[in-house]
Amino acid sequence: MIKWRSESALDLYNLVAAIFLLAAPWLFVHANQTAAIDLRTSGAVIAVLSLAAIIAFSVWEEWANLVVGLWLIVSPWLLGFTHSRAMHFSIAAGAVVAFMALLELWLEYEKTHLGPPAAQVTDRH
Repeated sequence: MIKWRSESALDLYNLVAAIFLLAAPWLFVHANQTAAIDLRTSGAVIAVLSLAAIIAFSVWEEWANLVVGLWLIVSPWLLGFTHSRAMHFSIAAGAVVAFMALLELWLEYEKTHLGPPAAQVTDRH
């Protein structure tokens, strides 16, 4: 049985972003082949990582999602599909995935290193 963590909702959001990335080449009629391959590959990787994080969470999955999100942000310039709708979609999806990965990494860090909030001191009257 899968143990549901409250942070798993962020993995579900990443999974939705991955589905949009997988569908993106069909949404962009004028996307070149390089952009289509990049969006599909990145979407597949994010989907696998998000499903893995939902099933059995590990911090490395979020680090990998962060790397893929950052890749999506810079890939239009590195792969040469700038000034296109695919570029804008890639940057937006990459920013969303990177933000959610950073947020989940922060929440996990806070939970493991900072611990639960200190108990409130009650009046001693």
